[in-house]
Amino acid sequence: MLAAAVQYLRFLQTNHRHIMAKMIHSMIRVLDLERSKKFYAEVLDLHPAHELDFPDFALVYLKNPENDFELELTLNKGRTEAYTHGTGYGHVAAIVADVTAKHAALVAAGHEPTPVKEFKRGDELLARFCFIQDPDGYKIELLERLGHYL
Repeated sequence: MLAAAVQYLRFLQTNHRHIMAKMIHSMIRVLDLERSKKFYAEVLDLHPAHELDFPDFALVYLKNPENDFELELTLNKGRTEAYTHGTGYGHVAAIVADVTAKHAALVAAGHEPTPVKEFKRGDELLARFCFIQDPDGYKIELLERLGHYL
């Protein structure tokens, strides 16, 4: 019995990638794919990695070389009414090297991010961030790479 348990633990250690779940994407619904692709390219340097077009809907998976997690844009063809985000959606977050510089670049490009804020515990800087909304109203937090957010 003990030998079987040890053998199983060794199997788990060498094959953990095949057993553990891996987050791969998050999906949002959009009204205009081209407008959304342009926004995400400008703001987060996310570009189409995979696109699927069907008669009633289209899917575009965006990513950049920094990671393998994708943002899936879903277009339901024929829809003209804006989506509501309910009371459960908060935001997605992305890390940038210098949030103040990114903020300035976004403003210069005609975007409207919120002012840069700092989150501190006493004198310890925990986070420096701002928010921006995509064309469909989804909030995106831009965090400076520091502390927990590496």
